[in-house]
Amino acid sequence: MRRDIQPNERAFSSKEAAEEVGIATPTVRKYGQILERNGYEFLKDGDRRIFVQSDIGALIALRDTDKPLDDTAKEIVYQQKERLEGSSETEIVAQGIFGNLPQDPKQLKEVLMFVVNELAAAREMNVQLTNDMSQLKTSVSRLQQDHHVISSSIANSAQKTNTKIEKLIEQQNTHYETLLLQEIQKSESLQKEIQNIRDELEKEWRSQNDFNKRLEEAIEKPRVKWGGLLSIFRK
Repeated sequence: MRRDIQPNERAFSSKEAAEEVGIATPTVRKYGQILERNGYEFLKDGDRRIFVQSDIGALIALRDTDKPLDDTAKEIVYQQKERLEGSSETEIVAQGIFGNLPQDPKQLKEVLMFVVNELAAAREMNVQLTNDMSQLKTSVSRLQQDHHVISSSIANSAQKTNTKIEKLIEQQNTHYETLLLQEIQKSESLQKEIQNIRDELEKEWRSQNDFNKRLEEAIEKPRVKWGGLLSIFRK
C-alpha cells in the first residue's frame, strides 16, 4: 500500500503521463509493465494505472537510462521501497507526536518549532541532494563527451595508419612490377643475342660446308682427267 501520496497531489492518466514525459502512450504501458515486473507499486483504478509525480520521475529515469531497462527498474523499485519505508516511519512518528500533544501552549509551541526545524533540515538536504545529482549528471555528460572524443581520435588514427599501410603496399607492388618488367626485358634481350649467335654460327657452318664441297669437287676433277688418259694408254 503506497503511503507516499501527498494530499491533493495531481494524478495523471497514461496519455497525460506520456505527454508529460514526452513518450508515446504504448511506451508508458511498456515501462509500467517493466516496473511492476520488478516489484514497483502503482495506484490503480481497477486495472488502470494512475500516475503521480513520483511515477513520472520513474518513467523519465527509464526513458533516459543507458543501462538495460530491467536493471534501472530494479534501482527505481529499491528507491521506492526506501521512500515508502521512510513514509511509514514518519507516519508512525507523527501519530506518536500528534496523538500525545501537550496541552500547555508553551510546550506545544516548542514541539511545533521542533517539527518545523526538522522539515527545514529535510528540505535543505533534498536541495543538496538535487544539486549533487545535477553535478553528477554534468560529470557523466562530460565523461561521455570525452569518451566520444577519444573514440573518434582512435578511429582517425587507425584510419590514417591503414591508409599509410595501403600506400606502402601499393608502392612495394609497383616497385616489384617494375623490377619484374626489367628482368623480363633483360631475358628477352639475352634470348635475342643467343639467337643471333646461333644464326651466325649456322651461317658460318653453312659457309664452311659449301667450301668443303667445292674443295672436294676441285680435288675429284683431276682424278677423272688423269683416269681417262690412263685408259687410253691401256688400249
